[in-house]
Amino acid sequence: MIEMRVMGIALDTRTGSPIVVLNDKENRKALPIWIGSAEASAIIRKIENIPSTRPMTHDLFMQISEKTGFEIARVEINDVDDQTYFASVVMFNSELQKEIEIDSRPSDAIAIALRADVPIFVTTNVLATGLVSTDIEKDEQEAAEFKNFIQDIKPSDFEKLLKKNFESDQ
Repeated sequence: MIEMRVMGIALDTRTGSPIVVLNDKENRKALPIWIGSAEASAIIRKIENIPSTRPMTHDLFMQISEKTGFEIARVEINDVDDQTYFASVVMFNSELQKEIEIDSRPSDAIAIALRADVPIFVTTNVLATGLVSTDIEKDEQEAAEFKNFIQDIKPSDFEKLLKKNFESDQ
């Protein structure tokens, strides 16, 4: 799993739908996830520290978590099927030494993660489906370096490596 963070909310120029954009730590990869307006509002309210007079749904979830002794440990965006993303809110009770996963929409999980200040992880299969590169120059440089690397590899290099690894295991 790759740790991601919320870059912000954008609007789809074609449909006007909100999109939450997650970035990796190096700001090289972005994962856009289309979400609903209410969830976008909840995320923006937390990012911009806009208070509400009464608890919003995600604030209520935080209160339930505190009252039951289950701390929010992390959020995982763990699957995608036909452009529908799936997530879990992972909670932990230290007294019981018990971890539980709560099925969630990614937008709700992200809103909760922001409130709990916990990491957001995304599985590699989800990243492979929706990832957008934000550093094309760096990607091209790495691809060129890899091409140069593999051009110089000979079969005997693998034999040497295998022999070295075998000897170190003995």
